[in-house]
Amino acid sequence: MSRIGKLPVTVPNGVKIGLDGDHLTVQGPLGQLDWKAHPGIELEYDDSAKKIIVKRQSEERQYKALHGLNRAMVNNMVQGVTQGYEKRLEIVGVGYLAAVQGNKLQLRVGFANEVQLDIPSGLDVTCPDQTHVSVKGCDKQKVGQFAAEVRAVRKPEPYKGKGIRYEGEQVRRKAGKAVSK
Repeated sequence: MSRIGKLPVTVPNGVKIGLDGDHLTVQGPLGQLDWKAHPGIELEYDDSAKKIIVKRQSEERQYKALHGLNRAMVNNMVQGVTQGYEKRLEIVGVGYLAAVQGNKLQLRVGFANEVQLDIPSGLDVTCPDQTHVSVKGCDKQKVGQFAAEVRAVRKPEPYKGKGIRYEGEQVRRKAGKAVSK
């Protein structure tokens, strides 16, 4: 049995669970998330113990793989509506900066024109200063996807390290041509 899949997901106080067959709705202080489980996976909610149990219908390899995945998805939803998720990015480079203007993230990262990205609904994007961007939200997938899209605008380059990187990310540096002489 899957080690991750067999663990029940504990539901903290203040979180409402709606279960209709394989459709799960989790509502908490930070928002509401909806999700539909895979057809071979069953979800059960024990209201007295405040736990969600994920079961698989078959012992086939595919269902064994999906068992842990579906349990992790449910756990991420519960954690997202209670604590939320955050990704922080830092911008390195002379003249590189970011700003939030309305529903757009504006990036000046060495191109001729300013890059503007639309902020998806459900996400809170802030710039504590001009060289840092913080992406917060209750949906782990949306937070990670938008942070990856921002980073993809100007990935850190290996010679000087300029670009947009995750906070704490180690950029692998190359020596350059002058080393060989």
